[in-house]
Amino acid sequence: MRRVGLIRKVLDGEITQRVAAGVLGVCERQVRRIVGRVREEGDEGVIHGLRGGRSHKAIADRVRRRVIGLCRTRYEGFGPTLASEKLGELDGIEVSRETLRGWFREEEMGYRKRRLRPHREWRERKRHSGEMVQMDGSHHDWFEGRAAWCVLMGYVDDATGNVYGRFYEYEGTMPAMDSLRRYFRRYGLPESVYLDKHSTYKLSGKASIEAELRGEELLSEVERALKELGVKVIHADSPQAKGRIERLFRTFQDRLVKEMRLAGVSSIEEGNRFLETYLPVYNKRFRVLPVGQADLHRPVPKSVRLERVLCRKTERCLRNDFTVAHDGKLYQVKERTRAKRVVVEERLDGTMAIVHGDRSLRFREITKRPERQEKAKPVRLRRVYIPPPDHPLKRYRTVPFRQNVNGNGGASRNGRSPAPVTPK
Repeated sequence: MRRVGLIRKVLDGEITQRVAAGVLGVCERQVRRIVGRVREEGDEGVIHGLRGGRSHKAIADRVRRRVIGLCRTRYEGFGPTLASEKLGELDGIEVSRETLRGWFREEEMGYRKRRLRPHREWRERKRHSGEMVQMDGSHHDWFEGRAAWCVLMGYVDDATGNVYGRFYEYEGTMPAMDSLRRYFRRYGLPESVYLDKHSTYKLSGKASIEAELRGEELLSEVERALKELGVKVIHADSPQAKGRIERLFRTFQDRLVKEMRLAGVSSIEEGNRFLETYLPVYNKRFRVLPVGQADLHRPVPKSVRLERVLCRKTERCLRNDFTVAHDGKLYQVKERTRAKRVVVEERLDGTMAIVHGDRSLRFREITKRPERQEKAKPVRLRRVYIPPPDHPLKRYRTVPFRQNVNGNGGASRNGRSPAPVTPK
């Protein structure tokens, strides 16, 4: 050791205590103390007397045992960061995440760790809030078996990281429409929405030849609604392209699940009420300031009725008797119109409307159709044709079967039957 070598040189008189103090960075008095301990204890005298002892700021063993017990039961599966936060919020125990990380390692307690990811080029955030919103659905066991699996429809503003979300039973057209309606009413219409190529957001088929000739594009219901509202739709080619919302779902599948476990949330309705209080706190903590100060969210125009845009629209033929067939049911239109085709709107509140242009037509459902009376078909007797006695077929008769000498029956040597004999 360097310190031992210097102290030995001081004892041997090769260097002075002042020179050794300058090299070690201590005062001469400290060098004299070290020299005295080395004379009494040998080389071990250079070791500080408190080395290996317990720090005066060390956390008490009873506190450590309580923390480990809570992390094994109430906070089972929590990572060091989240466990440190919950211990301070709910139990009043202030323990740093690095201390917890060391305790977890010593106790061999497993927790979810961040996986190594392949290198990808970072995309710069948009400059203004509302310039682009990433939207997606996450299928997960959000309630850890206390309720069925469901979907979290999530929204992330690309510029600020502001989060909005809501739970639904499945990821489909109507849940997407409902979540969009709630987002638009709270924040306004964004400039663009970034989606994946799920069948809800993008149709995989091709348009018909007639539609191509008319210049019509094959759109999903979500694309059609956003186009009517003037919102640009961008489809991602891979999950990594919309990495911000994918990382949000990975975080929520860890933190949000445990937060709802502590709050006793066990249904979709309770989960949506929990999000109303949880998301504002989350956004306040993790939201970032955009480069530009302007908010590009546009208010919904007063002339636009969202319930008529955010719905499922199907074009149907109006028959000559003013009836419309839809979804296996028959509807009678009560108003006279010259339209040949009408649009059936299935709205979010469960109602239905039949529309021609901007006009809603009055209609009623035909619950019972008139039964058709089938006419009894007359029974026609089939006449059997009996040929007359002088019919040519009756002029022929067959030769009686006779056993010949060879035992071949009535057949000749060449295997043919004898010709019929015509009476004279």
